[in-house]
Amino acid sequence: MATLTDAEADELARELDELRREVAGDLGEADAKYIRRMIAVQRGLEAAGRVALFGSSRRWLWWGGTACLTVAKVLENMEIGHNVMHGQWDWMGDPKIHSTTWEWDAAAPAYQWKHSHNVLHHTYTNVLGRDRDLGYGLIRMDPRQKWRPVYLLQPFYNLALAALFEYGTAWYDLAAQVEIGESSEEELRRQAGDILRKVGRQVAKDYVMFPALAGRNAPRVLLANLTANVLRSIWAHQVIFCGHFPGDVQVFEEEVLEGETRGRWYQRQLLGSVNIEGGPLLHVMTGNLSHQIEHHLFPDLPSNRYVRIAPQVREICARYGLPYHSGPLVRQVGRHWKRVVRMAFPGGR
Repeated sequence: MATLTDAEADELARELDELRREVAGDLGEADAKYIRRMIAVQRGLEAAGRVALFGSSRRWLWWGGTACLTVAKVLENMEIGHNVMHGQWDWMGDPKIHSTTWEWDAAAPAYQWKHSHNVLHHTYTNVLGRDRDLGYGLIRMDPRQKWRPVYLLQPFYNLALAALFEYGTAWYDLAAQVEIGESSEEELRRQAGDILRKVGRQVAKDYVMFPALAGRNAPRVLLANLTANVLRSIWAHQVIFCGHFPGDVQVFEEEVLEGETRGRWYQRQLLGSVNIEGGPLLHVMTGNLSHQIEHHLFPDLPSNRYVRIAPQVREICARYGLPYHSGPLVRQVGRHWKRVVRMAFPGGR
């Protein structure tokens, strides 16, 4: 994958480190207002959706309430939860919006998700055998992965994974720890208990408590909550798969990690990530993972800054002759699904 000399890679690291320092040194009240406003909007949408659904015997209230709740859940997971738990807003010193205290509206316990995502995925991005996000242990995404007959079914069970993505994510870190073997049996049992308790609370909230509060509209509220959760899972799955798998995005052998310098690490993040082109609403609804390249270079910088630094990152890539993978949403979705289908069969691309 090395298209740069060691000296060029070191210079790349110097330039990107300088860009990061510039942004981090410029953070201030406007950024803090952004995340506080986003949280207020999300909570307002969720409250409006819950209230509307209490009157969901009227069809327009069911559709309106479900839409509000779905958008609220997407915002909470993508633009708020994901980014807060990355530590993007820790600089504010607000204990309520901090990576150590935030617990999101999802089945996965926050501390386990931070380990599987922040530590394992962001450290070993697109490295075969180390980054379990490469197919999540279920889907063959690279011709160097040994083919097995079960992969013929992967386009179908990838659909099921999309619909149940919230629950797949809940067990994901535990599966990773079993595979790595870094935790004792007692620790694994404790963590499994944490997952079951978190899943239980989420199920009780969305499928028991709020439906019960709606009285005779309970079945409609339950259906609305189920719809919102499934749509959020499908959206998150599509955005995440668009981030690393479309087209010619690069997958690396484990040897790339040996003696990897900061410049080489930046290079791997650039070559292993893909952006989605679109407007401000798309960026917010993806949690700014539409700027997956900038996110992987600077995972702890606030998400609202990615759109501003993207032109500088693209210019740096062009100067160093590095590809900057980017395209509209429909094309990226089509390309990652093409890869899922192609890798279902033996052989390479």
